[in-house]
Amino acid sequence: MKLIIRTYKLQLKHPFTISRGTRTEIPSIIVELQENEFSGFGEATANPYYNTFVEQFEEELLEKRVIIENISDKTPKEYWDYLYPYFKNNMFLLCALDEAYTDLYTRKKGIKLYQYWDLKPKNIPQTNFTIGIDTIENMVSKMTETSWPIYKIKLGTKDDIQIVTELRKHSNSIFRIDANCGWDVTETVKNSVELKKLGVEFIEQPLPADNWRGAKVVFDNTFLPIIADESCIIESDIEKCYNHFHGVNIKLMKCGGLTPAKRMITKAKSLGLKTMVGCMTESSVGISAIAHLTPLLDYVDMDGALLLKNDVATGVKLVNGNILFSELNGTGAQIKE
Repeated sequence: MKLIIRTYKLQLKHPFTISRGTRTEIPSIIVELQENEFSGFGEATANPYYNTFVEQFEEELLEKRVIIENISDKTPKEYWDYLYPYFKNNMFLLCALDEAYTDLYTRKKGIKLYQYWDLKPKNIPQTNFTIGIDTIENMVSKMTETSWPIYKIKLGTKDDIQIVTELRKHSNSIFRIDANCGWDVTETVKNSVELKKLGVEFIEQPLPADNWRGAKVVFDNTFLPIIADESCIIESDIEKCYNHFHGVNIKLMKCGGLTPAKRMITKAKSLGLKTMVGCMTESSVGISAIAHLTPLLDYVDMDGALLLKNDVATGVKLVNGNILFSELNGTGAQIKE
């Protein structure tokens, strides 16, 4: 098996602002694992909040090339277990390798990934489209530019309720709110009252990730469901979220890939938590991997490639919120030449 590394700077269509800051480009590394005529692709994007950088990814991949290339006859789960001791301190990179190997493995079998998992892509959730923090005029303009059945609206400003009130005047679509740790307990409970009146479906990660005591107070008093994101990173966090959140947003890069994400979904369901998988502004490589988990999910946030000027890959297509799978096997992703 041969490792091929590609790095990119994914340019965003619009400056993307959340409560922590603004980004205009997303550095990305795409991993290809090649065996004979087959290739599998995986991706990790840099994220300052999690202290991850593409230069670090590339250096570690080159350093551990022999470990990565050494084995190609294991199942995806066995390969993930094999890699974990070497990459347990870099879940983003482990994710890229897990996606690539899983893609390669299922392509060699001549099947799509969801078929390997014995899933059927029927009645799967629609994806939302994200509107970053901006002036109200610009946020309305973004909604007009991309008419969509579900919007995720980034908040964390002093004018949050006013923003949603104004946006609601321009759309009857479902609204989801993501405060990215930008609120306190009192603010969250109070906002949940007003946001419910405005037809909001749920609130994602209103409090700082480590405020578990506050999360419990919010859980007991909110008027809307609360979904964990920054508080739900790895597999052991699922049980922590029980009775503190109504659901979890699992990110493949944070947990180490498709293999642990699927286990996290199963655990969350067993605890009665709603399940969601979110993206971290990947190209169609990372987005196509997410798509195969949708038969297991209540919600999905996989609009990352739609936010880009220069998607470097093809794969799953998103049309008015609906997910259209690629005709290719595996995850269906393919690098643009």
